[in-house]
Amino acid sequence: MNKVDYLLNESLAAAPARDDDKFIDLERLLAVAIRQARVVAICAGIGVMLGIIYLQTTPPMYTASARILLDEGLNKIVDEVSATPINMQTDAAILSQIEILKSTRLALVVVDKERLTANEQFMSPPPSLAGRIVGTIRSLLAVFRPSDPVGEGGQPSQPATDGKRDYAAQLLQRNLWVERAGRSYVINLSYRSNDPELARRITQAYADAYLSDQLDANFDATERTTLWLKGRLDELETNSKAAALAAERFRAENGLTATRGELISEQQLSDLNGQLIIAQADTARALAKYQQYQAITESGPEEAVENAAISSDQPGDSVIGKLKTRYLQVTKREREITANFGADHQQAVALRREQQDISRQMFRELEQLASSFRNDYEVARSREMSLRENVDQLTGKTSSASQSMVQLRELEQKAAALSTLYQNFLARYQEAAQQQSFPITKVRVISEPGFPRSPSSPRTSIVLALSMVLGIMMGGVFGALNEFRERFFRLGDDVRSELGIKFLGYLPVLGGGRRGKEAEEQDDDETVEDDGQGRIFTGRRRAVIDSPASAFAETLRSAKIAGDVVLQGAGCKVIAVVSVLPGEGKSTVAANFAGLLAANGSRTLLVDGDLRNPSLSRGLPSLPQYGLVDAILGRYTWQSLLKIDPDTKLAMMPAVVHSQFAHTSELLASKGMKAFIQSAQRIFDYIVVDLPPLGPVVDAKAFEPLADGFIVVAEWGATPRALVRTTLQAEPQIGAKTLGLILNKADYRKLSKYGSFGSSERFLDRYSSYYLDQPKPTKAAFKKLLQGAAVVLRKLGSMGLSAFRKRAERHGSDLHASD
Repeated sequence: MNKVDYLLNESLAAAPARDDDKFIDLERLLAVAIRQARVVAICAGIGVMLGIIYLQTTPPMYTASARILLDEGLNKIVDEVSATPINMQTDAAILSQIEILKSTRLALVVVDKERLTANEQFMSPPPSLAGRIVGTIRSLLAVFRPSDPVGEGGQPSQPATDGKRDYAAQLLQRNLWVERAGRSYVINLSYRSNDPELARRITQAYADAYLSDQLDANFDATERTTLWLKGRLDELETNSKAAALAAERFRAENGLTATRGELISEQQLSDLNGQLIIAQADTARALAKYQQYQAITESGPEEAVENAAISSDQPGDSVIGKLKTRYLQVTKREREITANFGADHQQAVALRREQQDISRQMFRELEQLASSFRNDYEVARSREMSLRENVDQLTGKTSSASQSMVQLRELEQKAAALSTLYQNFLARYQEAAQQQSFPITKVRVISEPGFPRSPSSPRTSIVLALSMVLGIMMGGVFGALNEFRERFFRLGDDVRSELGIKFLGYLPVLGGGRRGKEAEEQDDDETVEDDGQGRIFTGRRRAVIDSPASAFAETLRSAKIAGDVVLQGAGCKVIAVVSVLPGEGKSTVAANFAGLLAANGSRTLLVDGDLRNPSLSRGLPSLPQYGLVDAILGRYTWQSLLKIDPDTKLAMMPAVVHSQFAHTSELLASKGMKAFIQSAQRIFDYIVVDLPPLGPVVDAKAFEPLADGFIVVAEWGATPRALVRTTLQAEPQIGAKTLGLILNKADYRKLSKYGSFGSSERFLDRYSSYYLDQPKPTKAAFKKLLQGAAVVLRKLGSMGLSAFRKRAERHGSDLHASD
């Protein structure tokens, strides 16, 4: 596997973590809750303690309650006659009654009735702790605002005697609670006081005052209505009489006398119209008769007998009828004689002469009738014309009277309206006058205030529960703030997702499982005393040698494998150990990493390249006089300046700075440094260089061309992710050669809380059976360990190092000092 394939696998492993950020990670939220459970629990405990303090310092308050019904049924009769009806079915009316109960006027009535200004317990109630605190604050503010006096308990100080009544009313309104019971017509009236009897008395006084106020309001309204109606009645009576008199005066002036509801002229016109219609019919009938008889007479005597007709108004025995009957009889007889004896018979001739005589008589009679019908026609026509003239005269008079009638009707309507209004107001006035002696209120008390047996506040269960909830909420806020401030590396996934490089593992806190003082002491300036056996390092910088089967050693083995995979093919691997910030433990990591390589039998050189702060060199039992700077400048051969560990054969090049150099980066990039590294590469398998941090100085950047790879060390939970990312992005040459990152000083007890469910961090306790962690060795334990190491070295001397190494490789194990 080459370096390209290795880095590709790392980027693919980091890809899912970045994709998961697009969704809501419930597992992560649960992990956050578990991590911050302690903060939430502490805040909840503080909240409960504050609740207990509140309960102990707050005086109990008792609440007395009464229920008032706005009853429409009690005053149904009054509503029917009331001059100012109120619709109590609307919300506005009920809310108006609630505001009346809260009004200052009603409070003053209760103050006067109960003489509360003389009640010291009411005027100066015992204050609570919160009230005292508020009072103290107001007292301090009163220095700048002396016009705002403050009394005990945070309440305004009692005013002068003239203002005590208003002050008592303010106290009443402050502790009064009025609300509507759902959507009903019931109003709940409650009052809170530290004295249960006083609470009951004030509630009862409020209910009584409200009932009295309603009665007084009804009485006052009725009285005002009565007075107004009285004045209005006098005015309406005067106006009604005046309107009636004006109508009668107008009727008399215009002669608009009427009978049966009609004017006399209208009645006369109606009668004349009827007579005119009858006269027109008589004239038409007379004209028809006259024209009929005139046509008969004009046809001649011969045709008169044949055309003669008997009028319907003539009797059957009239002259015309008798003559016509006789004529018919003679004609019949003449026809019979003529038929039997011939036309020349004497009797037939006599009968024909008689027919002619009867015809002449009938003609004369018809002429007389025609003359008579003409006279009748002329009479009927004259009568019709006379009636028509009379109708025309009366029609003109009636038209003028109709116009006057319009005005008369207006006057009569006005008079009638005023009369009706007067009658209505008179009835209302009489009813209002009766209502003054019939007082009925629209409200009634359906629940009298009782003596409160237990305090209504503070309620222990509610206060404690609310305190706990508020504490939990505050704990949640603090926990969220802690998570928001979490900008450090905690997990390997953070390294892969933020930086896109390999995560090499966690290095636990040495000497204990907590990151306290011991963790703070695990820095790059550790100094030890000489143990008398010539060892280069002791203590934490030898932890991998003292505990080869620990989790600490396994992480460094992971770093070794990363270097071997990426840098395979290189004869001597130059690996630089860097960090971003000082104090992250890179020198300790570099010393242990070099010790691990040397313990595995590799020829290893550890170079203290931090010329500004050579913490590795200061950690030596005896501080050398010459070091890396002398080798770079060619003052001494570098072989003569090495320090060799007798146990692991680890060679170290110390950094001894005789004076402060401002150009250390130039030394690390100089030809002397390059010659030193190239010369050492021909002898050693690994060269581990402890370089200064990347953030403060550019020494690591200057050394980059000589290094094959870099191991970055970051402190767990302390190094900001953004800082490491921007630093590596600013140094692309170092980033390209980075083998991976190690999280140092990890607290394994907290580490599992940051891992997601199913991640390796959740199973650290199950991994412990494979780790033989040992605490920081004491002097006695260290001496015993040295004795065991001497035995091992004697075995190695008798067997031979190369044979022992082959044996270890055949069994697939590492070369540990315990073996």
